[in-house]
Amino acid sequence: MYYNNNDIRIEEQPKPSIGPGEVLMRIEASGICGSDVMEWYRIKKAPLVLGHEVAGEIVEVGQGVTRYKVGDRIAASHHVPCNTCHYCLSGRHTVCDTLRATNFDPGGFAEYVRLPAINVDRGVYPLPDDMPYDGATFIEPLACVLRAQRITRLQPGQSVLVVGSGMTGLLHANLAKASGAGCVMATDISGYRLEAALQFGADLSIDASEDVPKMVRKFNDGKLADIVIVCTGAVSAVSQALQSVDRGGTVLFFAPTSPELKIPVDVNELFFRNGVTLTSSYAGSPADHMTALQIIRSHSVKVREMITHRLSLEETGLGFKLVADAKKSMKVIIEPQRIGGKRGKG
Repeated sequence: MYYNNNDIRIEEQPKPSIGPGEVLMRIEASGICGSDVMEWYRIKKAPLVLGHEVAGEIVEVGQGVTRYKVGDRIAASHHVPCNTCHYCLSGRHTVCDTLRATNFDPGGFAEYVRLPAINVDRGVYPLPDDMPYDGATFIEPLACVLRAQRITRLQPGQSVLVVGSGMTGLLHANLAKASGAGCVMATDISGYRLEAALQFGADLSIDASEDVPKMVRKFNDGKLADIVIVCTGAVSAVSQALQSVDRGGTVLFFAPTSPELKIPVDVNELFFRNGVTLTSSYAGSPADHMTALQIIRSHSVKVREMITHRLSLEETGLGFKLVADAKKSMKVIIEPQRIGGKRGKG
């Protein structure tokens, strides 16, 4: 149960009861997302159970469920679209009102989760036998990254700058390289993360305290980056991104700033000289999740290699601290069935 980043409690709750069209999922692995430790965003809804990057096994099925059975290994989406509104029919599923309103009961940092009927209908992804649960927790974040890069219209041979080499930044660098980007560069303030960026797709890592645009030009044949993907809400990072994009390029914002921060943009500079596109991306559609599953299965993008910690439910507080501190960790996975350092069947 999340109260704040430094107050994560183990609390007993009844196992969720399911109704018609629903399934009960035993959580085998649940990834801690950077948004889970975005305290300014989470604190107003506390206390609550977080966790949305989940994989596990179906242990109960409700009346009318025919596509799935007890024992099926699955991943699941916490947010799913209606598929019928103006936005869904226009291909913009992630701005659908239904997508913003749907969720698990409770969150994924629990032993069991009830999947509502709408999630069962359009947000369950059967796992191949050769896909481990911990690797399957990357389906949701990779789906978000996949959609974002599709919005940038990344083409083979283009240069990409990833600003912020946290977990999503590493996925962006890895997917961009796998998609044929000609030059992938990444920034961060952490030496640990800069080394990780080189391991996961970046051709160059740049300390964010340096003159980033100058370094980009030096490495990229005198040009700035065709595509800049901003994976942090720091004002300095946003400023660097706007200074590092080439004429006619695209800056994609993949992380929010805290509410009190406002970023000034020189519209005249964009209009008269740069012709730059500014855009953003949030979440992923069911189709993005299915594509992400196949990318992970093909090993085109490394995911399990990013896991630095596998913790029990009782150690979730430690997991939050590791992710919030952003020092010596990449991906932290909570395994609710882990008992005494070993996995059990709860």
